[in-house]
Amino acid sequence: MHLLAWPLVATLCVSSPTNAPSPAKNAGPRISVSVPDEHAQAPLDGRLLLMFSTDGSAEPRFQINNGPEGQQIFGMDVEAIKPGSNVIFSSSALGFPIERLSDVPPGQYWVQALLHRYETFHRADGHTVQLPMDRGEGQHWNRAPDNLYSTPRRMRFDPRNGETLRISLDQILPRIEPPEDTNYIKHIKIPSELLTEFWGRPMHLGACVLLPHGYDEHPEARYPLIVNHGHFPRTFGGFRESPPDLNVAPVHSTRFDIPGYNRIVQEHAHNFYKHWIRPDTPRMIIIEIQHANPYYDDSYAVNSENLGPYGDAIMTELIPFVEKRFRGIGAGWARFTYGGSTGGWEALAAQVFYPDAFNGCFAACPDPIDFRAYTVVDIYSDKNAYFAEGIWSRTPRPGQRNALGHVGATLEQFNLLELVLGTKSRSGGQWDIWEAVYSPAGADGYPKRIWDKRTGEIDRAVAEYWRENYDLRHIMERDWATLGPKLQGKVHLYCGTMDNFYLNNAVYLTEAFLGSTRDPHYAGEVDYGERAEHCWNGDQERPNGISRLRYHQMYVDRIMARIGKTAPPGADITSWRY
Repeated sequence: MHLLAWPLVATLCVSSPTNAPSPAKNAGPRISVSVPDEHAQAPLDGRLLLMFSTDGSAEPRFQINNGPEGQQIFGMDVEAIKPGSNVIFSSSALGFPIERLSDVPPGQYWVQALLHRYETFHRADGHTVQLPMDRGEGQHWNRAPDNLYSTPRRMRFDPRNGETLRISLDQILPRIEPPEDTNYIKHIKIPSELLTEFWGRPMHLGACVLLPHGYDEHPEARYPLIVNHGHFPRTFGGFRESPPDLNVAPVHSTRFDIPGYNRIVQEHAHNFYKHWIRPDTPRMIIIEIQHANPYYDDSYAVNSENLGPYGDAIMTELIPFVEKRFRGIGAGWARFTYGGSTGGWEALAAQVFYPDAFNGCFAACPDPIDFRAYTVVDIYSDKNAYFAEGIWSRTPRPGQRNALGHVGATLEQFNLLELVLGTKSRSGGQWDIWEAVYSPAGADGYPKRIWDKRTGEIDRAVAEYWRENYDLRHIMERDWATLGPKLQGKVHLYCGTMDNFYLNNAVYLTEAFLGSTRDPHYAGEVDYGERAEHCWNGDQERPNGISRLRYHQMYVDRIMARIGKTAPPGADITSWRY
């Protein structure tokens, strides 16, 4: 139920029966969360979350973030909750931004609880772990189907009075209906033998496939394949056959300070459709991969001790399936990859780890590609991730900024919120997925921490593992004698100089190495958007709020030039040019 539709006065379920003894003084605040019989047929495991909000414009579960406007949340791990039972939140539960329930100021709040359900996995490496499997939503705890949650209630809370507030998980999030295919967009899902073996239960890979104009009319054509890496796509994004909906209410973009930005998004998606069907547009297949997993909304497209062989599964199972079904050329010279942010890291990683499988990567605003600049942390030389420490000083490290350098959250705040959302790298957040992908598995089967989540103290042994296995700049430099000839002309990097997450720092370091390469010289491109924020993709003509809507068009000319230079003798460079 939408918050605006709630009654102005809601029922408050407060403690105990009439003849019950009064709560002891200083007993501390208690909130009891119950699981009704009708919403659970078996014991439940997961992360139980409790939220307080002063803002009635949306449900509390949609207001949790680490910025100044973020609301309050507490979390605790629960195991084998039986239907009809109660779980007590007390001052021992960890919270963010306020750490303890006893420190919440007395007042009226919208209060909501949610159980993010975990599944037990018996992995092939011998570890048994409990994790939240993606259920079609792209790993979002506040939207995941089958999660239990409570109807938000307006409550008076005073941690000093010792009363027990009672909340019931009376709602269950519904299943998500898959999108329908169109003439241009197809949705595929295949079982993965490699991932099924690793996770000990059926696992799948999917793709949203954009077919070229004239696909059905040209059965003789074989097409190049472009892999657009990035976060979980429900369907292919940025492609709209119909014109913008003029009846939709305009929404102002705070980030870009652009009025009616939602209509602009629709306009550019429709412009891409018109570009796609033009007679002079090269005919290609573009895919966006669905590889959400028990840790995050995508796997980072590499093999990992904690996530399993996603890199090999994508390259040996999914891509060959797509190329066979949709008449791809099926050769490395005719494959390219691009993406931004997470997708930027993935695009470069796919090119580096599978150098013969792609003929070029275009990595925009990539996640840290040199861990000497793991955003603002050098994990090899810094002792603490959260603070720059001197003899007399201890300065918090920033986690996010705007184009003017104003800091919205510290690195510590990012990580402490994740710790509330999930222990053992299970938050579904950005720092936890980097840890899950890059770290070795610990003795308990969960990722080893790169740093202590509470204190920020860095583990040098884990950092060395990261360097040798996932530091893309280090791997290219270490292996340039053999990698260089395979990467020549294929590496293209783009980043704004005021990237919100300081990702330009790692690009600077990587550029210094690439510029120094000899035998061969890397012969690619590194470019920067002056004062541009996150998502800048190499477009020097348009503002970032617009250029980020044109990723699909950005690199076609460069791809065509590369094909013209590198296609082997006798290669098919004509059947798809109609």
